[in-house]
Amino acid sequence: MADLKFQRNFGIAAHIDAGKTTTTERILRYTGMIHKIGEVHDGAATTDWMEQEKERGITITSAAVSCQWNFPTTKGKADANTKKYYFNIIDTPGHVDFTVEVERSMRVLDGLIALFSAVDGVEPQSETVWRQANRYNVPRIGFVNKMDRAGADFLNVVKQVREMLGSKAVPLQLPIGAEDDFKGVVDLIKMKGVIWHMETEGMTFDEIEIPADLVDEAKEWRAQLVEAVAEYDDKLLEKFFDNPDSISEDEIHEAVRKATIDMTIVPMLCGSSFKNKGVQTALDAVCRYLPSPVDVEAIKGTDPNTGKELIRKPDAKEPFAALAFKIMTDPFVGRLAFFRCYSGHLDAGSYVLNVRSGKKERISRIMKMFANKQNPIDFIEAGDIGAAVGFKEIKTGDTLCDEDHPIVLENMFIPEPVISLAVEPKTQADVDKMGMAIAKLIEEDPTLRVKTDEETGQTVLSGMGELHLEIIVDRMKREFKVEVNQGAPQVAYKEAFQATVEHRETLKKQTGGRGKFADIIFEFGPVDAEWKTENPDKNFQFVNDIFGGSIPREYVPAIQKGFEQAMTNGVLANYPVDNMKVRVFDGSFHAVDSDSMSFELCAKAGFREAARKAKPVLLEPIMRVEVVTPDQYMGDVTGDLNRRRGMLEGMDSRAGAQVIKAKVPLSEMFGYVTQLRSLSSGRASSTMEFSHYSPAPSGIAEEVIAKVKGKVNA
Repeated sequence: MADLKFQRNFGIAAHIDAGKTTTTERILRYTGMIHKIGEVHDGAATTDWMEQEKERGITITSAAVSCQWNFPTTKGKADANTKKYYFNIIDTPGHVDFTVEVERSMRVLDGLIALFSAVDGVEPQSETVWRQANRYNVPRIGFVNKMDRAGADFLNVVKQVREMLGSKAVPLQLPIGAEDDFKGVVDLIKMKGVIWHMETEGMTFDEIEIPADLVDEAKEWRAQLVEAVAEYDDKLLEKFFDNPDSISEDEIHEAVRKATIDMTIVPMLCGSSFKNKGVQTALDAVCRYLPSPVDVEAIKGTDPNTGKELIRKPDAKEPFAALAFKIMTDPFVGRLAFFRCYSGHLDAGSYVLNVRSGKKERISRIMKMFANKQNPIDFIEAGDIGAAVGFKEIKTGDTLCDEDHPIVLENMFIPEPVISLAVEPKTQADVDKMGMAIAKLIEEDPTLRVKTDEETGQTVLSGMGELHLEIIVDRMKREFKVEVNQGAPQVAYKEAFQATVEHRETLKKQTGGRGKFADIIFEFGPVDAEWKTENPDKNFQFVNDIFGGSIPREYVPAIQKGFEQAMTNGVLANYPVDNMKVRVFDGSFHAVDSDSMSFELCAKAGFREAARKAKPVLLEPIMRVEVVTPDQYMGDVTGDLNRRRGMLEGMDSRAGAQVIKAKVPLSEMFGYVTQLRSLSSGRASSTMEFSHYSPAPSGIAEEVIAKVKGKVNA
């Protein structure tokens, strides 16, 4: 394999319609992987290969592509100094409903191009993507796209990235012209202008002197750039104060690279992907500033047997370790598992250990992915991303490793679903097919959950939003030929407790011979605030305060398991319980009649009794909503949000339109897009993402509980 220094694993992520797929398409053209640019609006983009993606012009599933880029190129042509860089690129969706696709891509990437629209700037999903990149410490480059559009303002977007995302955005370029007049950029490191040739699809360019009207501004921004990265090189700082002009290009590149990998700065570039301008300079920046697998810290994991921390360096000589981040069902090759190889070497046909299942799996074939096409390869090594065929059992987030050197890599964060939909097969023939289809879809998509409603017998699918569930039902119909009837979307409520209570639960059963006996005394209520801060992804706090052997140690896991299982059905309306703390501090046991099952059953019974006393409340999901509307519809839109129990959080103006931010309960937002269109004659648009859970007002809660208990016919 090639030297890992020349490998780049990066993703492209942004808000809806910022131009991610269009940019990916240009990259594939410039790297020679495709010979004709396919446009999203024609349904011809390489990475949007699903039928639903082509029809809707949106990205639904993240697509991986591999390509090579010659860098540095001069005037768009390779020369003797050119090195080949190897790229693994993941194009991600923008819709918040498919946020797990971005999440799992971030988990395995070394760098990111964060796209922003030059007109709209930082939008809600831009913030979500930014938070995800922060969670996995992914260094990033900002690319301000759509510079050819009316209202484009590069420096305003830079300002927004600083203020709204709290990042030190540093421009490396200034645009020459804007809107229809956007011609090229000023390179603040070279202090030269770059103008692209349109007749070669922007593949070649001319270097020019900086236009006279931009010289002063360019000097000012270059000084800011040098100042921002000077702390990464002491000599640079001295030169900056003595004679700023004596600083060489290479010195600045080196300092920008260090600062970017350290996540101190975000280099900002601009261009227009649709008009073939600026994508090549972005690729050069990827080579220059984003980390290779060697620049990233060695991956940490734990020994599954001892719990000791282990480290795997990005080296082919280390033991093999990889993380499966995506499962896909291909009609021709079956189950494909996408994985990132962090260390070691794996040959096709060899065995790996799946640590979660504890089973050995034979990898029959290894592929390099190009959207939905596979190119077989003989082996894969540290730092690369590939896909494998041959797994009998695999889930998203599984660690694959050398069987003699087991390691568990940290899993990824999977958000909770907020919306549910009841589905039932139309005919008897669809019954079995539906079960198989749902099993395969859940394997692919960890945010999709399924359960059977015990009262109605219906299958209930839960997901991230209306669009998410709509696509799932559509895929069942097309890919698996399953016809289903679907109910109205339902909100995924939760339950929580407001008070802490003490309770004693005793289980006694005597049925001749050996009986069942368990006795526990516990404190029950909401979790501690400090514990929640330290464990934001967990919602059950269990404290074992049993002293003096009143309950033997071997029964404690059974008590914990009993409470944990009981949490799936609350006492108000059978919704899952959020953030519960149990502190067991006393009890008793019987030498003959006590066993683990007795204590588990006792804990479940204790939950039902204590939960009623702990002031249970119903929680409803609150969504973060942003509406962009022309001025004249402002009053109507805000009035409508108030009617939906919305809390207005702020108003702003952006590119001549008003931006309204609000938090609104999800239950009030069904069909909102249609209502907004009629209020604004189709001129306003909205985006919505999950914010948090909050107690529902008593009137709403009573209605929901009554409906669940069958007092109201839904």
